[in-house]
Amino acid sequence: MKAFATLLDRLVLTPSRNGKLKLLTDYFRDTPDPDRGYGLAAIAGTLEVRSVKPAMLRELVLERMDEVLFRYSYDYVGDLAETISLVWDRESDAEHPLQPRLGAVIREMNGLGRTEVRAYVRGLLDRLDTSSRFAFLKLVTGGLRIGVSARLAKQALADLGGKDVTEIETLWHGLAPPYEPLFAWLEGRTDRPVLATPAIFHSVMLSTPVGNGDLDGLDPADFAAEWKWDGIRVQLTGFGRERRLYSRSGDDISGTFPDIIDAMNFEGVLDGELLVGGTARSNNPTRTFGDLQQRLNRKTVSSRMLDDYPAFIRAYDLLFSGDRDVRGETYVERRDRLTAIIDSSPHERFDLSPLVPFSNWTDLDALRKAPPDPVIEGVMIKRLDSTYQAGRAKGPWFKWKRDPYNIDAVLMYAQRGHGKRSSYYSDFTFGVWTELDGKDQLVPVGKAYFGFTDAELEQLDRFVRNNTTDRFGPVRAIRATHDFGFVVEVAFEGINRSTRHKSGVAMRFPRIARLREDKPPYEADRLETLMAMIDGDAAEA
Repeated sequence: MKAFATLLDRLVLTPSRNGKLKLLTDYFRDTPDPDRGYGLAAIAGTLEVRSVKPAMLRELVLERMDEVLFRYSYDYVGDLAETISLVWDRESDAEHPLQPRLGAVIREMNGLGRTEVRAYVRGLLDRLDTSSRFAFLKLVTGGLRIGVSARLAKQALADLGGKDVTEIETLWHGLAPPYEPLFAWLEGRTDRPVLATPAIFHSVMLSTPVGNGDLDGLDPADFAAEWKWDGIRVQLTGFGRERRLYSRSGDDISGTFPDIIDAMNFEGVLDGELLVGGTARSNNPTRTFGDLQQRLNRKTVSSRMLDDYPAFIRAYDLLFSGDRDVRGETYVERRDRLTAIIDSSPHERFDLSPLVPFSNWTDLDALRKAPPDPVIEGVMIKRLDSTYQAGRAKGPWFKWKRDPYNIDAVLMYAQRGHGKRSSYYSDFTFGVWTELDGKDQLVPVGKAYFGFTDAELEQLDRFVRNNTTDRFGPVRAIRATHDFGFVVEVAFEGINRSTRHKSGVAMRFPRIARLREDKPPYEADRLETLMAMIDGDAAEA
């Protein structure tokens, strides 16, 4: 437990990506099995450990501390786990000589009966030092957020074993904590793990936003266009009896969408957009992202929810046809295969993303600005001869959004609100990426304090409290890096150049249009995109 707690402390205090990578690689190399595997699972979000309710933790600490003093301490610190780890009063002043190992703690917690949890947690808090208490409490309350993404952890594994990170990602969803076969392979002690099923997540192909001049010199005849639908990107896999639905970041969301899983009648791996409403073949309208949100992040889905918000997939591409890897085939060849699959699949759950006919970029631009459906947010442009490549390779795929006044930004700072919001962090400063001093950095571009629901406000407030890196009076700095942070879609009425702001831009009436938990920070927009919006408005005027 001590080694894991030390790792967390150092990760929090290390701002650079390379520094975090080295810390992770050293931990995976120097820590024995199964502790390192459980540590990896905790960081990557795949650890299953018996949870402990915050109410029970409060009761335990109040057995040994005045309630008013605890309340003041909690209000000052702002995080329950951190507060308890600091104020916990051992029954004995002597530190326990033997700190339990992480693997032992995980196994013991998962083996406890309901009535045994309270006594075990109390005894363990007495045995642990301050940093280990904090790490333990974060694990069992589900609040472990340290500025390290699952992708960064996988890169550290790749560095450890001298592998390509795509190899790690290919294996990832076919293995389980504590990942001992994975570490044995990385260290050269065994062959590459053989997965029982190929029904796993594969790295998705990403597109490049269209900027000024990006389409100049490109022949429209070499490209196909599809509508860009306002849902969430998913990957559906099925082999044998295994059926899985993954988000774009590789999270298994199968349990939230049983209607999709049950309807899959083919084998392979499909790339598409998850939407609610009616498919094109059902003649019912596709519904908005707000309707889709009713289905997201639910542990259980009622029959009424399934009826009121029916989900379907609008298919974009095909990675595997049966057990055949077709990613090396051209876009045209893959689409032909995909068309045959969708034609024979249930019409109420699957349809094909339609092609948008165009002969030149001017015509496509006009279609982009006036799409036939309000759920369309732009067009996708894909080379006819493009293979399916993991990651973002500039050239094969482009995205050209309809509304120039919507961007994806990363939360950077937060401040408490006023009135009924005085106890919540509800005023947010957000930023986008730009190159400064030779490297990508976030630069603030605006502030927003409305546009979200009360439930979303609680979610944002919780993220701020769990991921504060610094305080400036009433303002909290939020952890925001290339791989870790909270992405929001910001809508605004206009944008102008400004000498009063470091970024050089000023927005009119910005608001948070939606939370983008499905999008990693490095996919947020860039300052150059905002500057292009200003230049575009000037040209039209």
